[in-house]
Amino acid sequence: MTAEEPLTIDARKRAAALAALELIQDGMQLGLGTGSTVEHLLGAIAERGLDVAGVPTSEATEAYCRELDLRVLHPSEVESLDLAIDGADELDHALTATKGGGGALLREKVVAAMSERFVVIATTDKLVDRLGHSFPLPIEVVPFAAGPVTRRLRERGYDVQLRTAGEGPAVVTDNGNPLLDARMVGGIEDPAVEELWIAALPGVVECGLFVDLVDHALLADEDGRVLSLEPGVS
Repeated sequence: MTAEEPLTIDARKRAAALAALELIQDGMQLGLGTGSTVEHLLGAIAERGLDVAGVPTSEATEAYCRELDLRVLHPSEVESLDLAIDGADELDHALTATKGGGGALLREKVVAAMSERFVVIATTDKLVDRLGHSFPLPIEVVPFAAGPVTRRLRERGYDVQLRTAGEGPAVVTDNGNPLLDARMVGGIEDPAVEELWIAALPGVVECGLFVDLVDHALLADEDGRVLSLEPGVS
């Protein structure tokens, strides 16, 4: 007998998404994240025929919701959301997340903050001891400030790159702003302190550190088992 092959990354993402589907009930108003893992969730919501409505965190998510005939809400229409579900680029053991690999970090943080509960769905390889080393921290800036913010970040010890489309022009967010990707060798020592320091730089719109926002994480391993994590619970 041969050992079973590990699941593909895409199959693991689907396993995490299906675990999160069990948290959703008819009548809920949801925050709908961005990325391939959330796409699995949206498809499953449509397949199950759940009666929900959601605030999408990107134009891409909104377009996919409309394709699936899922009801879309604008943030101005709701005071709070029952549940937000999104992916993560990295997650530490305190459930501080790094987000923004897809460029939607500002809208993702707005939606997470207006939700009663914020759940991250991802694969176990996203769990790290320190953020910002293996995956750079995305930072959205106004165009005028890209140079000055880059210099300040480099003085802080970051390796900073303006995100571009290959050899093409700078990538811009749905808000029309460029993105800086900032990597810290050895990782970020104190994400809460770093989030405040970066936010105070003139010209920064938002950074991808999600501190004290994640309430629950569902992480699928290579066998399709889903690890359930909550802050302060080992």
